[in-house]
Amino acid sequence: MTRRVRYTRGARNDLRRLYRFLLDQDIEAARDALAAIDQSMELLQAFPFSCRKADADNPFLRELLITFGASGYVALYEIEDERTITILAVRHQREDDYH
Repeated sequence: MTRRVRYTRGARNDLRRLYRFLLDQDIEAARDALAAIDQSMELLQAFPFSCRKADADNPFLRELLITFGASGYVALYEIEDERTITILAVRHQREDDYH
């Protein structure tokens, strides 16, 4: 079953922030980063429970590791129901934590 992935406003802002950061340094890298994030959502749609739990007490709150270059990104998401996954936040793996 393929699920719908939606983004909160905060998660969309995170993507813009991360994109702008790379855009200032390398336009192609910025595009490639967004493509890597989009591609990882395909895995999430098919296998949302395959990613690690973000909270031991909540099996529906999880983190998706997104490989990109020497590091990558982490997407915090919640499995809302059998058809919907909500991306709550996205950060670079070298950032301290979600905002």
